[in-house]
Amino acid sequence: MNIGDKAPEILGINEKGEEIRLSDYKGQKVVLYFYPKDNTPGCTAQACNLRDHYAELRQAGYAVIGVSVDSGKSHQKFIEKNSLPFPLITDTEKKLVEQFGVWGEKTMCGRKYMGTFRTTFILDEEGVVERIITPKEVKTKEHAAQILNADK
Repeated sequence: MNIGDKAPEILGINEKGEEIRLSDYKGQKVVLYFYPKDNTPGCTAQACNLRDHYAELRQAGYAVIGVSVDSGKSHQKFIEKNSLPFPLITDTEKKLVEQFGVWGEKTMCGRKYMGTFRTTFILDEEGVVERIITPKEVKTKEHAAQILNADK
């Protein structure tokens, strides 16, 4: 998925088992953020930063949707534990991570494994990718500011 590409209409299933469609967010910008795993330090810091600045993001016209390959049950616990006000898509079949090109080989401590690259896609009001915050650019503890400050 590149800048100028239209995101798919059906994004996936959220933690409650409900289908999330792009058309549900028509007229809003969408922060579609992909993260590796629920309840890990970096992912928790990122989710909590978006939570803490959620009102500002909403005021600026953004809807926030998180995506990982964790289960709905894992997402529900993550939301409850951290009081997250936005939905999390459960992409256990890895359709969305592959469609957006954020699934691939990673290395940690010399061990190679497949995983999600922490990446945020900013979609405009029509669902077109207008900005991508790449894995090297994402600052988990300042992520909301990264999104909001791009408008200034």
